[in-house]
Amino acid sequence: MKHILIACIAIALLACNSTQGLTGNNKLKRPTDESVDVQIVSDTIDLFGTLALPRSNGKAVPLAIMIAGSGPTDRNCNNPMGESNTYKMIAEGLMESGIATLRYDKRMVGESAKQTVDEKDVRFDHMIDDAVNWVNLFQDDKRFNKIIIMGHSEGSLVGMVTARLIKAEKFISLAGAGRSADVIILDQIGKQMPFAVPNIKKIFDRLKTGEIVEDIDPSLNTILRPSVQPYMASWFKFDPAKEIEKLDIPCLIVQGSTDIQVGIKDAQLLDAAASQSTLKILEGTNHIFKDAPTDFNENIKTYTDPTLALNTELLDILSSFILN
Repeated sequence: MKHILIACIAIALLACNSTQGLTGNNKLKRPTDESVDVQIVSDTIDLFGTLALPRSNGKAVPLAIMIAGSGPTDRNCNNPMGESNTYKMIAEGLMESGIATLRYDKRMVGESAKQTVDEKDVRFDHMIDDAVNWVNLFQDDKRFNKIIIMGHSEGSLVGMVTARLIKAEKFISLAGAGRSADVIILDQIGKQMPFAVPNIKKIFDRLKTGEIVEDIDPSLNTILRPSVQPYMASWFKFDPAKEIEKLDIPCLIVQGSTDIQVGIKDAQLLDAAASQSTLKILEGTNHIFKDAPTDFNENIKTYTDPTLALNTELLDILSSFILN
C-alpha cells in the first residue's frame, strides 16, 4: 500500500480548488529585485505564488507559468512526503536565461491552505479555472512579451486545457500522462498490487456513470474514499492525447527514461497527437527530473533530497524552446 500511496498521491491527498474568477483584491508585493510575492483571490479563497523576475533592463521577457503536479505538491515541488525543490530549481535556472516564471501553491497546499475547502466539492475543472485565473493576472502585463504554459505530471493535463483557453504562445509538458487518469492509475497499481486491479476497475466504472461508491474496502479508503470520488470522476473525463491534439501551438514534451510514475509510452502518445511537437527523452532521469536508477526504492529516495541537482540537460532544453 505504501507504493500505491506514492504513485497515486493525486487522489490520496487532493490539493485543488474551485474558482469563479478574480476579485479586485489581487496583490503584488516586491521584496527583492528578483522575486515577487503574488496573490489572487478566487471566489473568496486566497491563493499565493512566487513570480521570479530576471534582470532585463526594462525589456519585456517571456513568462512561463508552472502548474504543479498532483496531490499536495506546492510551488517548489515539495509535499508532506518529501522535498525535491524541482520547480524552485527550474525557476531559478530559467531566470538566469532571462525567463520569468510564476509558480504557485494550489488551494489546500502551502500558503494557499489558510482557508478550508471541502474535499467533496473539488473537481478537476477547478484546477483549470485556477490556472486561467493566474494567467489573467499577467495577460496584459507589459513586462512580458509572451506567456508559456508549463505543466508537470497532472499539471500537464491542466496546462493543455489552460493553454488552449488563454491562447498561450507555447506549451510544455513535463512528465505528463498520455492516457486518461483511470488508465494510468490502474497501470500503476497493476505493477505493485495486481490482485487489486479488478475490484478498483469496477469502482472506476461506477464512478464514470456518476455514482458515488460508499462500500469501499477499508484498505482502499486512502485513495478511494467517497469524498474524493467526485474529483476522480471529473478527472477521468479528460484524455490528454485528445486535449493536446486541440492545441495549434508549439509543444515541448519532456520525459525521463527512469520515471516510475509516467512512462515513455505516454510521452510518445502526446507527441503523436500534437500537431506541432518536440519530444525530448532524458536518459536516467525520473519523474521529478533528477538522475535516478530504475530501482523503485532508490528512485524514490531522490524525492526527499532537495539538494540533488536537476538533470543537466533539462534547463537548456526548456530555455531553448521558450526563447526560440
